[in-house]
Amino acid sequence: MVGTNTVERKNYSSGTRWEFIVGYSRAVRLGDSVYVSGTTATNREGAIVGIGNPYIQTIQIIKNIEIALQAVSAAILRDVVRTRIYVTDINNWEKVGQAHAEYFNQIRPATTLVEVSRLINPEILVEMEADAIVSQTAK
Repeated sequence: MVGTNTVERKNYSSGTRWEFIVGYSRAVRLGDSVYVSGTTATNREGAIVGIGNPYIQTIQIIKNIEIALQAVSAAILRDVVRTRIYVTDINNWEKVGQAHAEYFNQIRPATTLVEVSRLINPEILVEMEADAIVSQTAK
């Protein structure tokens, strides 16, 4: 067919049990676009980091997002154009916002922060998604 371009798709799995139960990837790169699934504050063993502390959970989440971006050859955080943040208590917005700003203050992605009634585990206080467009320097 004339004008047909195939865009390479790269899926990344962090190996968490939820990815296999639900059937999703931690991150998907399609061409220059990267989509990172809702990410929580878990370590490599799957244990929740920062129980009771939304600031520490947000820091861990951003580190997990960074790992996912690297796995699909994105230029780490500078390519992030949008984050979506879900919190179980909107009163924690300043702590979550502080952690977000520590990593994204110079990048300034479009961001949404909303309260949800609960997340998959009551110890998880924050979940975050990220979208990125890979820059020329990362190709």
